[in-house]
Amino acid sequence: MLLLATDTSGAHGSIALANCGPGSESKMVELVPLTAGAFSAQLVPEIAALLEKHHFTKHDLGAFAVASGPGSFTGLRVGLAAIKALAEILEKPIAAVSLLEAVAFESRTPGKILAALDAGRMEVYVGEFARAGWQAHTISQSLLSRQQCFRAAANLTLVTPDRELADAALAQGLRVEQVPRPKSDVIATLGWQKIQLGETVSPEELEANYLRRSEAEILARNRP
Repeated sequence: MLLLATDTSGAHGSIALANCGPGSESKMVELVPLTAGAFSAQLVPEIAALLEKHHFTKHDLGAFAVASGPGSFTGLRVGLAAIKALAEILEKPIAAVSLLEAVAFESRTPGKILAALDAGRMEVYVGEFARAGWQAHTISQSLLSRQQCFRAAANLTLVTPDRELADAALAQGLRVEQVPRPKSDVIATLGWQKIQLGETVSPEELEANYLRRSEAEILARNRP
């Protein structure tokens, strides 16, 4: 089955095309980077160009995987809107993949770990996972202050692709594993796992996993 995966959650995005077979087998056709700040203009044309390059059309797609967050509000909206539209037209399943889950997947530390992504404003997107083999089972996900994150990681290994966050955690005496920042090839792999387990959503059910409220929501809540 041909699977299309997208990640527009951060400064640097990507799309991936994968041929997926029985079990966990998935063969990457191609991974294409997207330029920061231009997702809305790039995403759909790049998907069309990728399919054409490999002599496919959108009707060859059998499923979708998308990074659902946490991350940029604008970037996530662009990526999810494109996948919603394609999945609705083609009537194909969607697997929503947390970026924190993708970070945990990159880890090689067994047992419980704390996946972490710098959220700015001295805050951290945090996910606690239990790793067993190649599987990472979600225990919880939240937005914490940096110090709260470090306290939560006291008896765990903190796993992050963010160098500055890793250095700060090491300075606190924590166990740290720095991993590559996940791209759409990882989203495709995890998405295929979810699809085989029946963990899919319809276009109407697909939502972003922001963890943090938008500025508009904060202002509305604080308005007298």
